[in-house]
Amino acid sequence: MHDDGRYDDGSRVTAGRGGHSAAGSVSRETGPQDRSIDAPGPRPSDCDPVVHRDAPAVGPVGPSSAAERSGTAYGAGRPDDPLAEPALSHRREAVAPSLPEASPPAATALPRQPAPRAVPDAAPAVAISVDTPAPPAAAYRDDPADAAYVSRETPTREEDDPPLAMEAMRAVQILNPSGEVTMPRPERTRVMCVANQKGGVGKTTTTVNLAVALALHGNRVLVIDLDPQGNASTGLNVPHHTGVPDVYDCLINSVPLEEVAQGVEGIPNLWCVPATIDLAGAEIELVSMVARETRLDRAIAAYPGHFDYVFIDCPPSLGLLTVNALVSAQEVLIPIQCEYYALEGLNQLINNINLVRQHLNPKLEVSTILLTMYDRRTRLADAVEQDVRNHFGDKVLQAVIPRNVRVSEAPSYGQSVMTYDPGSRGATSYFEAAQEIAERGFKEPSRNA
Repeated sequence: MHDDGRYDDGSRVTAGRGGHSAAGSVSRETGPQDRSIDAPGPRPSDCDPVVHRDAPAVGPVGPSSAAERSGTAYGAGRPDDPLAEPALSHRREAVAPSLPEASPPAATALPRQPAPRAVPDAAPAVAISVDTPAPPAAAYRDDPADAAYVSRETPTREEDDPPLAMEAMRAVQILNPSGEVTMPRPERTRVMCVANQKGGVGKTTTTVNLAVALALHGNRVLVIDLDPQGNASTGLNVPHHTGVPDVYDCLINSVPLEEVAQGVEGIPNLWCVPATIDLAGAEIELVSMVARETRLDRAIAAYPGHFDYVFIDCPPSLGLLTVNALVSAQEVLIPIQCEYYALEGLNQLINNINLVRQHLNPKLEVSTILLTMYDRRTRLADAVEQDVRNHFGDKVLQAVIPRNVRVSEAPSYGQSVMTYDPGSRGATSYFEAAQEIAERGFKEPSRNA
């Protein structure tokens, strides 16, 4: 009798000719096939030895690779495989319609039977494959809809370009390289005194940036640095070291203003009268001089050229230098920091302005209030803004200067923020403030009277 040597390991199959193994009964579909073996006749294995699938010599019987396990999990294996039956029995109804018709009994008469220890090992392997998550992300490349869904979360170049494009547009608008865009020019010279006895509220920064913004758009502007610290001269990159003719010579020695005024490099329509440390002694020297309050006013009136705007940067005090600025000006621009201390001294400044108007300069008026260092994250800034707007009304500019590091960095490079970073929020805010001042002056020329 021919010995069935088709199995490499004899211990794996202990069934006799009847097809019963030591592991007990097999799946439901193998019963009828086992009974068909008891019929007389030659063994199917002798007739068709090709139907047997080679099994590994040792180890559990089941899918030998991740690909085979994956294929078994998704119904790619043979429908009559007893290894796949325990894990895929719940999928039989879904897979059966797509399976080919069963082959003749001679080809499927003897299914491969696992050893007793193979079933516990193989079943979890198949079960893990069934519970495996969806295919990796690389599989979505074949599906355009899925690919679009994945890429929707990633910012595209078009989504990043608009902020940069808007910043570039603002820079071109502020720098005005062509010179075609101009702000309204006043009918007569507007002399504006930038004053606030509290220090650190942005007087110098406001003076420099408003002057540059107006000069870049067709206005002739003169900046008079009346602060002994000389910060306005630094911001405009004008030399103001000891020995340079400055505003002190105009006040004390009656030197004409055109001899000490210097043109600002890179901005054709802007001039600056610098201030040196010598100006610190002018407060004492002016005390004994005749008409000490009007010396700056006479120097400005004697200037032969014509300016659209004259900005006077005052020191943080209410001394004789500030009084000279108030007497020579027609308008007062008050920068107010959005904090409580800035409001505390505002009442005293208004009282001094009223005294100068009554006794020295009846044309003087507070025309402009500018809120600076505004921080929208704090309730204090909102409270200060509401108080200032309720008290001064339309004199408060709609443009508000926010806290911006570019505004603080610009003086270290000898520039205003308008030329240092024209696309920044600080430059845009000062440009809007300058435009609003120009439009108000154009609509209401009576303020210059």
